[in-house]
Amino acid sequence: MQTSTLFVLLSLSLFFSDCNFPFHVHASQSNHGTAKFKLIHRHSPELGNFHGTTLGPPSSSRERLRQLMRSDNARLNTITRRLFPRRKNVHVDIPANPNLVELPIRSAADIGTGQYFVSFRVGSPPRKFIMIIDTGSSLTWMKCKYKCKSCFKDRASHNERILNAKTSRTFRPIPCSSNICKQDLARSFSLQHCPRPSAPCSYDYRYSDGTTVLGLFGNETAIVRLTDGRKFKMPEVMIGCSETIMGEFHDIDGVMGLGFEWHSFALKAAKKFGYKFSYCLVDHLSPSNLVNFLVFGQINDPTMPKMQYTELILGVVNPYYAVNVSGISIDGKMLDIPSHVWDIRSGGGVIVDSGSSLTQLVNPAFNRVVAAFEAPLSKFKKLSTNSEGAEPEICFDDAGYKESMMPKLAIHFADGAKFMPPVKSYVLDAADGEKCLGFTSTPWPGSTVIGNILQQNHLWEFDLLNSRLGFAPSSCTFE
Repeated sequence: MQTSTLFVLLSLSLFFSDCNFPFHVHASQSNHGTAKFKLIHRHSPELGNFHGTTLGPPSSSRERLRQLMRSDNARLNTITRRLFPRRKNVHVDIPANPNLVELPIRSAADIGTGQYFVSFRVGSPPRKFIMIIDTGSSLTWMKCKYKCKSCFKDRASHNERILNAKTSRTFRPIPCSSNICKQDLARSFSLQHCPRPSAPCSYDYRYSDGTTVLGLFGNETAIVRLTDGRKFKMPEVMIGCSETIMGEFHDIDGVMGLGFEWHSFALKAAKKFGYKFSYCLVDHLSPSNLVNFLVFGQINDPTMPKMQYTELILGVVNPYYAVNVSGISIDGKMLDIPSHVWDIRSGGGVIVDSGSSLTQLVNPAFNRVVAAFEAPLSKFKKLSTNSEGAEPEICFDDAGYKESMMPKLAIHFADGAKFMPPVKSYVLDAADGEKCLGFTSTPWPGSTVIGNILQQNHLWEFDLLNSRLGFAPSSCTFE
């Protein structure tokens, strides 16, 4: 059977590199334990106090889906620009390290940069921020004051979260004359303007929706909480001190960049905790006592089913992760999808992106998957949908619906692993009395994007040391 390549993009805690040069990592043994972050979904009630945004619970189930799809469309634009043209390979050499860190995840993101938020402390004294987690960028930035005395003046009076880098004891700006600024940070939009050698290295960071973030690079101390309750300081974390925000980001604190880049928080954390991270997403309509999480380090959960593993290909197409795939099956029958759909060298490939919600299939794959659902869906009344891309394309009246009436979908990996999501992850509740297939079509050539809804109720483990991806069903109750 001919194999293909599947790209894995995670909007939680993945790593990427924009660089065109080999990248080597060296680390020593340590005993920091495990760090865990709670992840908050964008529709969680915990984010309901963000006035002027679409964060927090939506007004209806239909509006919930529309918000997610608008975000997905912006996200896909970013992915498309980064995959074409393809960048050169990046070699990663990672030594052994047996440690771990865990972060709880909350989901949210207004402008296609991710669907999950995390609480993050940075600075001396430490300041708490609610950050979008984004594997599509390597820069971790937050609202900040350094050179600009009037920046966020009105917001500071309302006790909003703003880092005062000028008074933080551990903030160190990166000089604009340094090679780090002129070369290493060039793909993180560093500016060449350098009025004097000691002046801070500035950036002009652009997002797919037109949002612009201006600021300066520096090193700062971050604090994470370990699973045993201890607090762990991570010095010399590269951050962006964002003094000007133009666009939709003005109502959030910032972004935690988790791409595979030497200065990303993801790589910094992984280096401390064994070069392994995991995340687990529950159904975002689940009760609030069930949480998503992101973990750095080794998870030892005896109640979890045995993990399946497949090869994790690092540095092939940045900023994404690749694995070898052989196809998609419905009820055990492999679909006749052209092999070039999965081939990165033929303009294809598939992204697994926890920053996207629905799964976006390029037309040749979408047509065959939808065709496989025609017979079971013929029992239900087809409903019309929004023609502007703000709703799924295949929706139906769910009178008499049972999950057992739907076929079982599976993604097959070349080395024998098989991912079988639950039916509720690809037949979605759109509104009262209405369900939709959780797939949308996207033009060919292009990338297929497997979204976070399809990934729900599973633990995903990224083992960078052994270049493998593990996954298993999970209730996400790891302590």
